[in-house]
Amino acid sequence: MKRTGLLAAVPEGPRARLMELSREVSFPAGTRIFEEGGKANRFWVIRSGSVSLDIHVPGRRAAVVETLGPGRLLGWSWVCPPHEWHLGAEATSQVRAWEFDAAEVLSLCQRDPELDHALLTYVVEVIGRRLRAARTRLLDLYGPYGSQPAP
Repeated sequence: MKRTGLLAAVPEGPRARLMELSREVSFPAGTRIFEEGGKANRFWVIRSGSVSLDIHVPGRRAAVVETLGPGRLLGWSWVCPPHEWHLGAEATSQVRAWEFDAAEVLSLCQRDPELDHALLTYVVEVIGRRLRAARTRLLDLYGPYGSQPAP
Protein backbone atom coordinates (compact mmCIF):
# COMPACT_ATOMS: atom_id res chain seq x y z
CA MET A 1 0.00 0.00 0.00
CA LYS A 2 1.34 3.42 -0.98
CA ARG A 3 1.73 5.70 2.02
CA THR A 4 0.12 9.14 1.83
CA GLY A 5 -0.54 11.96 4.25
CA LEU A 6 0.72 11.56 7.79
CA LEU A 7 2.19 8.10 7.23
CA ALA A 8 4.25 9.40 4.30
CA ALA A 9 5.39 12.45 6.28
CA VAL A 10 6.83 10.47 9.21
CA PRO A 11 10.14 8.64 8.61
CA GLU A 12 10.13 4.84 8.74
CA GLY A 13 11.55 4.27 12.26
CA PRO A 14 9.33 6.80 14.05
CA ARG A 15 6.37 5.71 11.90
CA ALA A 16 6.76 2.11 13.12
CA ARG A 17 6.85 3.31 16.74
CA LEU A 18 3.77 5.49 16.13
CA MET A 19 1.84 2.64 14.49
CA GLU A 20 2.50 0.44 17.55
CA LEU A 21 0.13 2.80 19.38
CA SER A 22 -2.66 2.51 16.81
CA ARG A 23 -5.79 0.42 16.86
CA GLU A 24 -8.12 -0.31 13.96
CA VAL A 25 -11.62 1.18 14.18
CA SER A 26 -14.57 1.62 11.85
CA PHE A 27 -17.48 4.03 11.66
CA PRO A 28 -20.72 3.38 9.74
CA ALA A 29 -21.90 6.08 7.33
CA GLY A 30 -23.73 8.83 9.22
CA THR A 31 -21.76 8.42 12.47
CA ARG A 32 -20.80 11.66 14.22
CA ILE A 33 -17.17 11.01 15.11
CA PHE A 34 -16.75 14.17 17.15
CA GLU A 35 -18.49 17.47 17.80
CA GLU A 36 -17.05 20.96 17.69
CA GLY A 37 -16.15 21.98 21.26
CA GLY A 38 -15.88 18.38 22.53
CA LYS A 39 -12.80 16.95 24.24
CA ALA A 40 -10.04 16.20 21.71
CA ASN A 41 -8.13 13.27 23.16
CA ARG A 42 -7.50 11.14 20.06
CA PHE A 43 -7.00 11.31 16.31
CA TRP A 44 -7.31 9.03 13.31
CA VAL A 45 -5.65 8.25 10.00
CA ILE A 46 -8.34 7.30 7.50
CA ARG A 47 -7.71 3.97 5.75
CA SER A 48 -10.88 3.89 3.63
CA GLY A 49 -14.08 5.85 3.29
CA SER A 50 -14.72 9.56 3.70
CA VAL A 51 -15.38 11.99 6.53
CA SER A 52 -16.87 15.48 6.24
CA LEU A 53 -15.60 18.25 8.49
CA ASP A 54 -18.14 20.88 9.45
CA ILE A 55 -18.33 24.11 11.38
CA HIS A 56 -21.22 25.33 13.51
CA VAL A 57 -22.88 28.43 12.07
CA PRO A 58 -25.35 30.04 14.53
CA GLY A 59 -28.91 30.00 13.22
CA ARG A 60 -28.01 27.77 10.26
CA ARG A 61 -27.16 24.17 9.48
CA ALA A 62 -23.51 23.26 10.03
CA ALA A 63 -21.39 24.10 6.98
CA VAL A 64 -19.21 21.35 5.52
CA VAL A 65 -15.76 22.86 5.01
CA GLU A 66 -13.79 19.85 3.77
CA THR A 67 -14.12 16.15 3.00
CA LEU A 68 -11.28 13.79 3.92
CA GLY A 69 -10.43 10.45 2.36
CA PRO A 70 -7.83 7.68 2.67
CA GLY A 71 -4.45 8.65 4.10
CA ARG A 72 -5.73 11.88 5.60
CA LEU A 73 -5.40 12.94 9.23
CA LEU A 74 -8.71 13.30 11.07
CA GLY A 75 -8.28 15.54 14.09
CA TRP A 76 -5.51 17.91 15.07
CA SER A 77 -7.07 19.69 18.08
CA TRP A 78 -5.44 17.19 20.48
CA VAL A 79 -2.10 18.99 19.88
CA CYS A 80 -3.17 22.47 21.05
CA PRO A 81 -4.61 23.47 24.42
CA PRO A 82 -7.43 23.59 25.40
CA HIS A 83 -7.67 20.27 23.48
CA GLU A 84 -11.20 20.87 22.17
CA TRP A 85 -12.34 20.05 18.65
CA HIS A 86 -12.35 23.09 16.38
CA LEU A 87 -14.68 21.39 13.87
CA GLY A 88 -17.18 18.55 13.85
CA ALA A 89 -16.72 15.32 11.86
CA GLU A 90 -19.16 12.85 10.32
CA ALA A 91 -18.56 9.66 8.35
CA THR A 92 -20.10 10.17 4.92
CA SER A 93 -19.46 6.53 3.99
CA GLN A 94 -18.26 3.44 5.85
CA VAL A 95 -14.89 4.47 7.34
CA ARG A 96 -11.99 2.31 8.43
CA ALA A 97 -9.20 4.10 10.30
CA TRP A 98 -6.27 3.77 12.64
CA GLU A 99 -7.07 5.46 15.94
CA PHE A 100 -4.43 6.96 18.22
CA ASP A 101 -4.72 8.03 21.85
CA ALA A 102 -3.36 11.59 22.03
CA ALA A 103 -1.75 11.24 25.47
CA GLU A 104 0.16 8.13 24.37
CA VAL A 105 1.36 9.81 21.18
CA LEU A 106 2.41 12.98 23.01
CA SER A 107 4.31 10.87 25.53
CA LEU A 108 6.09 9.05 22.70
CA CYS A 109 6.92 12.41 21.09
CA GLN A 110 8.67 13.51 24.30
CA ARG A 111 10.96 10.48 23.99
CA ASP A 112 11.33 10.57 20.20
CA PRO A 113 12.39 13.99 18.82
CA GLU A 114 12.37 12.73 15.22
CA LEU A 115 8.72 11.67 15.52
CA ASP A 116 7.86 14.87 17.39
CA HIS A 117 9.30 17.07 14.64
CA ALA A 118 7.77 15.13 11.74
CA LEU A 119 4.35 14.81 13.38
CA LEU A 120 4.08 18.43 14.49
CA THR A 121 5.35 19.74 11.15
CA TYR A 122 2.66 17.71 9.40
CA VAL A 123 -0.07 18.82 11.85
CA VAL A 124 0.83 22.49 11.32
CA GLU A 125 0.49 21.99 7.55
CA VAL A 126 -2.93 20.38 8.12
CA ILE A 127 -4.05 23.26 10.33
CA GLY A 128 -3.10 25.74 7.61
CA ARG A 129 -4.96 23.79 4.91
CA ARG A 130 -8.07 23.40 7.07
CA LEU A 131 -8.08 27.08 7.99
CA ARG A 132 -7.91 28.05 4.30
CA ALA A 133 -10.63 25.52 3.42
CA ALA A 134 -12.93 26.80 6.19
CA ARG A 135 -12.37 30.41 5.18
CA THR A 136 -13.03 29.70 1.50
CA ARG A 137 -16.17 27.67 2.23
CA LEU A 138 -17.61 30.27 4.59
CA LEU A 139 -16.93 33.05 2.08
CA ASP A 140 -18.65 30.94 -0.60
CA LEU A 141 -21.68 30.43 1.62
CA TYR A 142 -22.03 33.74 3.41
CA GLY A 143 -19.87 36.34 1.67
CA PRO A 144 -21.55 39.27 -0.10
CA TYR A 145 -22.13 38.47 -3.76
CA GLY A 146 -20.69 40.93 -6.22
CA SER A 147 -18.47 42.60 -3.65
CA GLN A 148 -15.27 44.15 -4.88
CA PRO A 149 -11.89 43.39 -3.31
CA ALA A 150 -10.59 46.04 -0.98
CA PRO A 151 -8.25 48.56 -2.71
